[in-house]
Amino acid sequence: MNTSYSSANAPSRLVIASRESRLAMWQAEHVRDRLKLLYPQSDVDILGVTTRGDQLLEQTLSKLGGKSLFVKELETAMAEGRADLAVHSLKDMPMTLPDGFVIAAMLERDDARDALISNHYASLAELPAGAVVGTSSLRRQALVAARYPQLVIKPLRGNLDTRLAKLDRGEYAAIILAAAGLNRLGLAARIRSFLPPEISLPAPGQGTLAIEIAQRDDGLDLIALLAPLHHAPSALVSIAERTVSRQLGGSCQVPLSAYATISGTQMHLRAMVATPDGRRMLTAEARGPASAPEALGLHVAAQLRAQGADDILTA
Repeated sequence: MNTSYSSANAPSRLVIASRESRLAMWQAEHVRDRLKLLYPQSDVDILGVTTRGDQLLEQTLSKLGGKSLFVKELETAMAEGRADLAVHSLKDMPMTLPDGFVIAAMLERDDARDALISNHYASLAELPAGAVVGTSSLRRQALVAARYPQLVIKPLRGNLDTRLAKLDRGEYAAIILAAAGLNRLGLAARIRSFLPPEISLPAPGQGTLAIEIAQRDDGLDLIALLAPLHHAPSALVSIAERTVSRQLGGSCQVPLSAYATISGTQMHLRAMVATPDGRRMLTAEARGPASAPEALGLHVAAQLRAQGADDILTA
């Protein structure tokens, strides 16, 4: 269907499935508020869901099974008809969705950079040898270990507020978080410094919100309904980044980065794959038409494979 939805023919009610953390709820509320502006006669409600990833906080994601831990329960809510759509941080979504589910829209990307938060140090370079840095990401772990081998990196799980509380209790000298999440919750003042892509290449899709839907047969075209929220340039760079990750089996178990930018009609894509200790790191980059993001992603993934990425991935 190619229905052009207006406030006259939108459904009377929509339900958004969301994780219940403060950041996830902010994201769902952001989408809810935009939908209510577009379709004022529609009731838009949020269904809070606790995912397995929110419950299992004692182990790293790489040991628990990866990104699907944060989306499965939301997909179940949609499959059962309790929700119409789900809002995710795109970087937390698996590279391949289950049959019957699609990404219907990607919102305009926020700041994609990683950010350093510390109560005593303004940069990673200032941290003394043996200082403990917290991160939940193997990607960040590898990048920090490669550049600052004198630092001690320890896992950091929990929602954003929990992670900041652990820092404030002195469990870590510094922690690394996505700048976008801090911005969204009004916590940008906690950022001591941004880690530029040259130092910490972002995760695929970092900073972008995605709306996932389930296929349905009731005639409601949710892709058309959500089209006004879709930001094409953000989608193009995300497709390129996620193509690299998908080709290399990207998950929480692989330290992998992919970051694309668009200038005019051209896209620049950089990617990295590494061992968790950062001792072996492969990088690749290429430029190509912004209109062909998947082809560019395939090309960069092939460059990494030619350098021996499969050896790192299988290890």
